[in-house]
Amino acid sequence: MDIVFVSPSNSKAIYQELSNKYSAIEPPTWALLLAESCRSKGFKVSILDCNAEGLSIDQSYQRLSELSPKLICFVVYGQNVNAGTTSMSGATALSNYIKKKNNKFVISYVGSHVQSVPLETLQNEQSIDFVFVNEGVYALHNVLKLNNFTPENLSTIKGLAYKDNNGLAKFTKPEMIVPQDRMDIDLPGYAWDLLPFKSTPLDLYRSPLWHANYIEDQRSPYAAIQTSLGCQFKCDFCMINIINRNDEEEVGVAGTYSKMRYWSTDFIIKQFDKLIEMGVTTIRITDEMFLLNPKYYKPLCEKLAERNRDDKLLMWAYSRVDTVKRPEVLELVRKAGIRWLCLGIESGDKNIRLEISKGKFEDVDVNKVVKQVHDADINVMANYIYGLPGDTKDSILKTFELSKELNTMGWNTYAAMALPGSRLYKIAKENGTKLPESYEGYSFHSYDCIPLPTENLEAYQVLELRDQCFIDYFTNEKYLSTVKQKFGEEAAKNIIRMSKIKLKRRIIEEAKNKSI
Repeated sequence: MDIVFVSPSNSKAIYQELSNKYSAIEPPTWALLLAESCRSKGFKVSILDCNAEGLSIDQSYQRLSELSPKLICFVVYGQNVNAGTTSMSGATALSNYIKKKNNKFVISYVGSHVQSVPLETLQNEQSIDFVFVNEGVYALHNVLKLNNFTPENLSTIKGLAYKDNNGLAKFTKPEMIVPQDRMDIDLPGYAWDLLPFKSTPLDLYRSPLWHANYIEDQRSPYAAIQTSLGCQFKCDFCMINIINRNDEEEVGVAGTYSKMRYWSTDFIIKQFDKLIEMGVTTIRITDEMFLLNPKYYKPLCEKLAERNRDDKLLMWAYSRVDTVKRPEVLELVRKAGIRWLCLGIESGDKNIRLEISKGKFEDVDVNKVVKQVHDADINVMANYIYGLPGDTKDSILKTFELSKELNTMGWNTYAAMALPGSRLYKIAKENGTKLPESYEGYSFHSYDCIPLPTENLEAYQVLELRDQCFIDYFTNEKYLSTVKQKFGEEAAKNIIRMSKIKLKRRIIEEAKNKSI
């Protein structure tokens, strides 16, 4: 076996009690892409999804020992923007265990956290031998051609950070990412057949509860698929473009590498056809900006609509509120089987919204846009961020009142976090702002979560507002009444059960203790 791609188990601390039932179990999209890419070049590959199989650390180690790979590659991304950092907790716990049991295993990492701070990660994590500084496609192909992974050999491969013979972390020369004209060739699909399953393909994976219209038995089997990579925007709070990195900066900033690349329509529709043939109809389109370029999304939606004449597809995709305006587009999107659109509204304060996206966000009537989406029989998952630069308690409550007025079936709010790879992270480091001391601390739902303070609010106050608004929104009678009308009584009951789970927060507890 040349390489095993490892999708590590999540730490239970990431979602607290929500992990028992309500958090999604996502298929490892990048492990699937990298595995298929390496397999297309003739390498023998495997995927070990510790999270989906619920493997313990020792069980994971035993499976790797049986496979005896030349190289272990931890793929540490996840589908949420913070997941690449939070998942480092489970990943490093396993890689530390592997090295203690058998130091001969060679361990590499690819993922958003190691792309953001590669040198720091290598110095802090002794179990990691080297990391891929960007998406790693070409570097992986070249690394696997090596006879052994000595520092001397690794130093010749572009796109890595590695440890020299003295243990000092160093960059090699930058490597390019897969260019647009090579997407179908060098990232030729998904190695679905390498994923574990119980009875049918992808039945160990489950969607977020809202994606399944809050009905449990619609959550699985579940898949996630990309039709494009990256994003053309440079939002300060986001780190999604870190996969495009092509420099040797000690701290990478995603906005520096803003770029989008697309697979061809004919290529992508074949990937959807594979999933549909396997009986998978609950599907996430993972693109950061699916409804951005009609040259790509329109022909794909037309082909999906042909396959969705029975209206069995249950899909969702991201969009911006300033790109969803035309009713004819929404009609096509709904025919394609996209029943949810995830809209980044972020703030109810226009000035804050425009500032965080650096003028790239066209000012729109949010109420009108959401109504148009609802009129097209598409549900909205509305995303908000509390604690953005300039936020006050009044502006946060203004955002919450807007969310109640919009009454979207999905509501998702995070406290602003200085995520590694974002510009907010680099600014926080430069300013000496308190940041989480553990990987779990970057989880929006964890006990150790530490969001950013604002000029007017302490970090614990931002988090306290977020958690209270979560409960208030999902117990709001107007909202629950609409849920019952759209999805039924059982959906409303599931939401009520979820809202009873109260997250514990260290910084809130500490603040309350100080005030006593």
